[in-house]
Amino acid sequence: MIEKMWYGKNRLFWLFMPFSLLYGLIAFVRHSLYQLGIFKSWRSPVPIIVIGNLSVGGNGKTPLVVGLIESLKQKGLQVGVVSRGYGGKADSYPLILDNTTTTEQAGDEPVLIFQRTNVPVAVSPHRAEAVQALLKQYELDVILTDDGLQHYALSRDIEVVVVDGKRLFGNGWWMPAGPMRERKGRLKSVDLIIINGDSVNNLAQQYPNKTYTMQLTPLYAVNLLTKEKKALSSLQNIYAIAGISNPKRFFNMLINMQTDVVKTVSFADHQKFTLPLLNNVASSEQTLLMTEKDAVKCRQFAQKNWWYLPIDAVIPVEAIDQICLLLAKTKSQRE
Repeated sequence: MIEKMWYGKNRLFWLFMPFSLLYGLIAFVRHSLYQLGIFKSWRSPVPIIVIGNLSVGGNGKTPLVVGLIESLKQKGLQVGVVSRGYGGKADSYPLILDNTTTTEQAGDEPVLIFQRTNVPVAVSPHRAEAVQALLKQYELDVILTDDGLQHYALSRDIEVVVVDGKRLFGNGWWMPAGPMRERKGRLKSVDLIIINGDSVNNLAQQYPNKTYTMQLTPLYAVNLLTKEKKALSSLQNIYAIAGISNPKRFFNMLINMQTDVVKTVSFADHQKFTLPLLNNVASSEQTLLMTEKDAVKCRQFAQKNWWYLPIDAVIPVEAIDQICLLLAKTKSQRE
């Protein structure tokens, strides 16, 4: 129902409109209080890059974060990451991840980023505390904030917004009548706009010097238990699952690649998986295929017929160059 209302037509839209207007008013007042200096923002001694969304999840933010980390590392920069750690519950915060940290403690995305990139990652509801914790232990050149575009308590030097190339901004309204955390006009003040996938839109014409398109490219299938890597085309009798914001994107990608998908099963975003739950989806004679985000929650009870599909973000070189130029400008301003 919500998806149809946000990205299609549904009469319930008008029922939710008063709540959306209230949400928008609160968001505007809160942002204004930070801009006026009434609410204080903490400024990090090293540059902060925020990678976030204007709309609710499923835009490809986490693959972009991973891709930016790898690109900045290739430039010789020491990179750290902070996150809210949505879905996790640690005994205390800030929490710096290590090889024993679970998704129950830190949330799905931070664990995925840590395992993929091996850079320092810290989570905390107060991101400034996470930044401070990282800087006490590591010498870093730049820190990426995974999400947090609307977390104005942490001052930022560069803002990058990810946009779903197909769904764009839906009906354009604030939650809950629409998918927006902030309205489209916020794009005027951000530094880069990254469109996930090809899209027929005029964003590039509206913001010609800061809009780029990235592509998400599937890699090889990886076995959760043995770490074996195989071409996706070699897997047969696939039962695909996805517990992410936009499962259809994952399933459509598999279909477009002409894989042997027998059945697809969608779960809620940040779904907590158990062995009995997944055994009910696919038997030991069938192939269970999941996203990398789901896989980080299933390693402790993985079975030999379970596989996941890592995704790489192909980011234009021009976008990376522009971020590096902005970082250099920030550094010179701080000196």
